[in-house]
Amino acid sequence: MKNLAIIPARGGSKRIPRKNIKKFYGKPIISYSIEAAIKSNIFDEIMVSTEDGEIAEIAKSYGAKIPFLRSKDNSNDYATLVDVCLEVIEEYEKNDVFFDYACCILPTAPLINYENIIKAYKLLSEKNFDSVITVTEYSFPIQRSFKLKNNKLEMNWPENMMKRSQDLEKTYHDAGQFIFFKIEELKKQKVLYMKNMGGIILSNIEVQDIDNEIDWKLAELKYELLKKYLDGDENKSDNK
Repeated sequence: MKNLAIIPARGGSKRIPRKNIKKFYGKPIISYSIEAAIKSNIFDEIMVSTEDGEIAEIAKSYGAKIPFLRSKDNSNDYATLVDVCLEVIEEYEKNDVFFDYACCILPTAPLINYENIIKAYKLLSEKNFDSVITVTEYSFPIQRSFKLKNNKLEMNWPENMMKRSQDLEKTYHDAGQFIFFKIEELKKQKVLYMKNMGGIILSNIEVQDIDNEIDWKLAELKYELLKKYLDGDENKSDNK
């Protein structure tokens, strides 16, 4: 089986300018995704899909390949991850290069852990899922959520008002790190959230969506906490 890592990183970013290569703890943020893919040691090719020359050079300096540049059609604000992944796969296949599985790793995921990439691949291949994504638990039960109309609050599910939180089923959302999938299923279904989809659960401390400067600072704080925790574990092992 041949595996491809696709890291989509276009140049345009309005909320955080040059977001994909902005320095995060001294390194371009995209480097964390590239290094995690390399460290997993399960990919035959690790490529970055971009139309931007500077991003391409930085990506190559950290070990990714840029076999071709992204098309103009898929470099605008409306291009989806599905569009980008299908374009990448099509370009490889035009040159008679074929893969069985692909993993779309987001370029702004500095909390990513290479071990979770390996877990997702094993789950995808051993349990025969179409795709596997990273998820994290909602911090508050969505069954007791509200909707707001004209400043008036109403419960979405009033029947849950008196239920204890621990009695409600746990719910999860996309952790925004990566999606591993079967290439043939992507071609058929044209979606990444596929019909037969598995999930790898991450803790809230491992997850941070980065859409603005406050999100960026929160991601740095989480990174620092995780680094201290991991360094502490390594020190404990050294003392045994």
